[in-house]
Order: sequence, then structure tokens, then C-alpha cells
Amino acid sequence: MPEMVEHQETQRDESPRDHHVCPWWMGYLIASPLRKLGENPEEILGPLVGPGMTAVDFGSAMGFFSLPLARLVGDQGRVVCVDLQPRMLSTLQKRARRKGLDQIIETRECSKDDLGVDDLSGQADLALAVHVVHEVPYPRRFLTTCRRVLKSGGRLLLIEPKGHVTNQEFQATEDLALDVGFTECDKLQFRKSHALVLEASTTG
Repeated sequence: MPEMVEHQETQRDESPRDHHVCPWWMGYLIASPLRKLGENPEEILGPLVGPGMTAVDFGSAMGFFSLPLARLVGDQGRVVCVDLQPRMLSTLQKRARRKGLDQIIETRECSKDDLGVDDLSGQADLALAVHVVHEVPYPRRFLTTCRRVLKSGGRLLLIEPKGHVTNQEFQATEDLALDVGFTECDKLQFRKSHALVLEASTTG
């Protein structure tokens, strides 16, 4: 009951902001191996992920981070991939099957108003929000949901593209994350992206 009240208050108090969602066909470019030159999923996720973990990849697209994440959590782990666009998810499912990762990866189609992860409350060790916060209409609601799915001490990997998000805008996102129950854990340095690891407060 408290979680439902929190969701209703967040929904009522936050006005939607202008946002742009990446079209589904851009997923092929986003999943290009060339992207690893600037953002290598294995190198980024390696220090954050261990076998058997449960992870939620918000805005997973076609699996640029999801597939390496599934390999890292292994057969005893679980990766829940959430995306607004069914074509992104269907391509991710095909890629997961080809790589033998389909028993680890679960895909979920969400809406702009509901991320569809209420059943995961307090279950995840890691949440990913890679190039997604600037695309959501309700950033506070989104970050609150990220916090809710995490165990106490769980981590959120937050990455935003510098081409779309200014330093001031990224700082505002960090401030919002701190306000909904995260603490800063580590800042990461990428040439073309802002990046931050946040921890779900044990008192949140």
C-alpha cells in the first residue's frame, strides 16, 4: 500500500516534460559493434556484475548492454529488459536466442506511464538506465521506479549522451536521483557520455 501511494503522489505532482523517443530502426545503429569504441559494455559492467545477479535494463533497445549483462550474470542470473517499442524487444529476443541467452533474458514492453515492473520491487542487484532518462516524460517517476526495483545497496548505472544532455541537465538528473533515495557511488569518464553509478540508500 505505501508503494501505491508513493506512485500516485509522484504521478500527480510531476508534469510531463517534452521528450523524444529514439525510433525503433535506430536500434540497429545503437547495437553496432563500433559503439564499443566509446562504450564497451563488458568493461563498464564488469566491476558491477557477478554471477547469479538479477538486473533490470530499462530502455534496453536491441540489447547492446543486455546481452553482455546476461553473459556476466550467467545461467543462475536474470536480466529483465524493459522497452517501449515492441520491435526493439522482438529483435533482442532473436539475438538472445542466437547467442543461447534466451533463458536468462526476459523482455517486457512498457508504456510511457507504466514501466511494468511492480512485481520486481526490492529484487534487483543492478538497474541500467543507459541513454534513456532524457527520453522519459516523467524523470522523477522513472528514477523512483529504478530505486524501487533495487535491493538496499543495489546499484543504478546511469549514462546519458553528451550530444543530447548538457552538463547542467545531467547534474539535475543526478540531483533528482539523490532526492528519490540514491547516493552517489562513482563517476565514470567517457568522451561522449556522462556516466554515474548510484547506490540505493539502505535508509531509502
